[in-house]
Amino acid sequence: MSFDREESHIVRSKLPCEECGSSDAVAEYSDSHRFCFSCNHYYPPAEAHKVLDNQVQFKPNDLELERLQRAWGDAKPSSIPQRNLSSGNVAYYGIVVSATEHAYPYFRDGENTPCAFKVRNVATKSFRIVGELKGAGLFGEQKYGNHQRNRIVITEGELDAVAANQMFGGKVPVVSLKGGAAAAGKDLKESFQFLDGFEEIVLCFDADDAGKAGIDKAADVFAGKLRVMRLDPRTGKDACDYLKAGESKAFTDLYWSASQYTPQGVLSSSELWEKLNTPRPDAIGYYPWDPLNALTYGFRPTELVTICAGSGLGKSSILREIVMHVKKTTKSRIGCLFMEEAVERTAEGFMSVDLSTPVHLPTSAVKRGTEEYKASFDRVFGDDQLMIMDASFDTGATVDQVVSRVRFMAKALDCKVIILDHISILVSGGQYGDERKALDEIMTKLRTLTQDTGIVLFAVSHLKRPEGKGHEDGAATSIAQLRGSASIAQLSDFVIGLERNGQAEDETARNTTHIRVLKNRFSGITGPAGHLLYNVDTGRLTDYEPIEAEEEAL
Repeated sequence: MSFDREESHIVRSKLPCEECGSSDAVAEYSDSHRFCFSCNHYYPPAEAHKVLDNQVQFKPNDLELERLQRAWGDAKPSSIPQRNLSSGNVAYYGIVVSATEHAYPYFRDGENTPCAFKVRNVATKSFRIVGELKGAGLFGEQKYGNHQRNRIVITEGELDAVAANQMFGGKVPVVSLKGGAAAAGKDLKESFQFLDGFEEIVLCFDADDAGKAGIDKAADVFAGKLRVMRLDPRTGKDACDYLKAGESKAFTDLYWSASQYTPQGVLSSSELWEKLNTPRPDAIGYYPWDPLNALTYGFRPTELVTICAGSGLGKSSILREIVMHVKKTTKSRIGCLFMEEAVERTAEGFMSVDLSTPVHLPTSAVKRGTEEYKASFDRVFGDDQLMIMDASFDTGATVDQVVSRVRFMAKALDCKVIILDHISILVSGGQYGDERKALDEIMTKLRTLTQDTGIVLFAVSHLKRPEGKGHEDGAATSIAQLRGSASIAQLSDFVIGLERNGQAEDETARNTTHIRVLKNRFSGITGPAGHLLYNVDTGRLTDYEPIEAEEEAL
């Protein structure tokens, strides 16, 4: 059986790539276009010597795809003796084998028939794509669920995945990248939800410079979860080499001893001096209120900002003002996870800031279904800068599930500022016997996540009720009132307390929120940071300087 294309076909292979530097990953086709199977870049026929920054888009040959799908469905187990691969393991991954070619199937999520094949010419070792590879999962992904599993192994190539699976005796999930080490970051990002279900991701990339570079690209997506198998090039540069050399035990030993990924971090004095003299942005964004900016100087990447207050004192309203200000003044994408309200309420909360009217109230001048309502929606959400994840239905979410959603917004959605409202709900359902331990766990994981992803994370926490006057009656906030152990205070870069006397007789005093910076890792300056007056008619919060009598009402 042969899988030659009826239209464009490979006429030369093992050519160098001008984009990624590979010496032998480019193939030239009969219509003069070229394609790099290392970095997935396409050289069009008229400009084959140039590189365009987009993935190759083959027009699927429907007849050939159908023929391969039939061959896949009818295939009998066949070994690949050149690689010492047994028929059972080859059949497990659904590879179609002929005397001249191998066809590796790829699937989209939920589909039982391959959407594409990577076809490898055994003699020339060149590849071509049949079908549409875009949107497909990793090679072998369809064979595994990702729940309640500890580890998954990722190799660079398809046959390496088969070889690793054979050496593991089928006891370890193994998949491979679609586009080799150069595409590691892209491929892992596209399969983010599948991979994130595993507690640890073990990389088994080739023992060469391209493999090392691929590990760093993978770490951009899953740093903190990665372990790395360091193959010994004297034995073999990949899993297939280990299998052919009869070193299955050495290979499995490397799997069990795989070390946690740690980036290069020791700097010489010259490297440190260069870093110190590299321009750095002062902040990724600023607060809408000058008194708070005067103490904090805005907020920077990797910072964890905890907003704390008593129940019902306007934390969500303040977060909406911050989010809309960031949207208006920066190009950063913002992700929001409001766990205590319906997504409709969250969306209309942001639209209320845009319109300066509380649109969720029946008294609002802007009604649902009107052109003005739709225009506000388009302004707030039409450019996809502001992303909302609906979590209101999942009140029993675990710490790992919430952290996974924050990581998804950071990595898969490329959000730079993320709102988590609020962490206290994770321990309120009684699923954790020890509230202090649970808060320690989530704060540690959120702290690690901000460092790994470079996001700014605003997390909301409720306060313990103080003795005497409660926060709802205007009691001052303090670090000691944070719930759980000291982890919230210790791991946050900033802790900002909100105070308001919601029971004050005077209406102005009742609607005035006092901001207090309780911790400030950046400048060290703490204390009062301004006052915000809530306008009942517009639903907005603005800077306000209360008179002495109003302050005494607290």
